[in-house]
Amino acid sequence: MKKTLLMMAALVCLISCKQKVEAPQYANRAEAIVAQIHDPASRYVVVACHRGDWRNFPENSLQAIESIIRYGADIMELDLKMTKDSVLVLSHDANVLRCTNFRKVFKDQPEKSAKVSDLTLEEIKMLSLCRAHGVAVDTIKMPTLKEALECCKDRICVNVDQGYDYYDQVLAITEELGVTDQILIKGKKPIEVVAAHEAAYEHNMMYMPIVDIQKESGMQLFSSYIDQDVVPLAYEVCWQSNDGTFDEVCEKIIAQGSKVWVNTIWASLCGGDGNDDDAAFQASDPGEVYQQYIDHGVSMIQTDRPEMLIGWLTKNGHHTL
Repeated sequence: MKKTLLMMAALVCLISCKQKVEAPQYANRAEAIVAQIHDPASRYVVVACHRGDWRNFPENSLQAIESIIRYGADIMELDLKMTKDSVLVLSHDANVLRCTNFRKVFKDQPEKSAKVSDLTLEEIKMLSLCRAHGVAVDTIKMPTLKEALECCKDRICVNVDQGYDYYDQVLAITEELGVTDQILIKGKKPIEVVAAHEAAYEHNMMYMPIVDIQKESGMQLFSSYIDQDVVPLAYEVCWQSNDGTFDEVCEKIIAQGSKVWVNTIWASLCGGDGNDDDAAFQASDPGEVYQQYIDHGVSMIQTDRPEMLIGWLTKNGHHTL
């Protein structure tokens, strides 16, 4: 009897050891996140941070990126503009009036000259980025895309917003840095346009279509993917009111073998009042807002309150790699 028990214990140990050996091994955290994005069966909820941690640091800054990495976020969402001398920098707005101290540095220049496209990189670097309340921080400058990707490399994935028109330039930088696989770029281009663009390269970034399902153009784009049986990694789904359209679209996406990305940053992007980050912040439990998305099978959420969302997801078993 004793011998049998010892043999059983040894067998259990061998099975356990084998399972540990066969568990997925990733070279870095970004690689582990990419694996979740590519797995339609994964229920891990990927958290994307809108312009980084802009509540505590200037938006789209390296400091905002470092902060969300500390939170345990999965994706840094950033915006791109091109300078006068053809350098891609992180800026949501076409001009630098809101996010920098342009008026102070270039007080003799008219505001119409504050467009990113009218400024050289040298001039951009003369400016300081502002916090959300409008106060400039002298030590924080607008980063180039290359500087931002160097910061993100192997640590966090990147979602390029307002950047598909710069696809060629972005890809050149990601290839140079060896980070192409951890970049997710998105847009509203027709399937044929995206396919032709990607066909020009042997190695491409991940791509995600944006579909506003309560607008005719958005539903047409979504239907083209379904009708042609083209399965993207994920769809960024936007909707303004809860009329049942989102429920139907979610079912189709998950049945197709893709993922659903939802923006809880603004109520206008996720069904109206009561469905966004601010509503979750004001609720007694964030789950009063976020649980509905889990129930719908949503596995990618872009947030303006990363610390709160990640905390709730982790507590409820939805954010552990």
